[in-house]
Amino acid sequence: MRYAALALCAVIVGLTVHRSGGALPPDVRDVLGDALWAAMVAWGIAAVSPAIRLPWRAVGALALCFVVEISQLVHFPALDALRRTTAGHLVLGSGFDPRDFAAYAAGVLAAVILERAKPVRATARKDES
Repeated sequence: MRYAALALCAVIVGLTVHRSGGALPPDVRDVLGDALWAAMVAWGIAAVSPAIRLPWRAVGALALCFVVEISQLVHFPALDALRRTTAGHLVLGSGFDPRDFAAYAAGVLAAVILERAKPVRATARKDES
């Protein structure tokens, strides 16, 4: 449940950045959106397969992100029509950009770091004992 909640939070923040991020420069908004998308993929995989060890989930998330980015080099009418829809654009993207690979890596890394971080309360309780 925690992973699904994290994925949902990433979607909400990502959509907010996408729709209302006008205060951010376009390049920053684009990279931040891609990183959030990658974090959402990482947490989505964890929600579906929590028993898989974190390093393998991270590799899987990064691989999926990379495959989606590389797929943007492929064009045929039905796929391009899907990409022109809102959902298709948000999930499949619209155009290949090599810098997206770095954004995906940053997003998955952020998801891994957040997952490995110890909750503040749990740490405080241990110190109190």
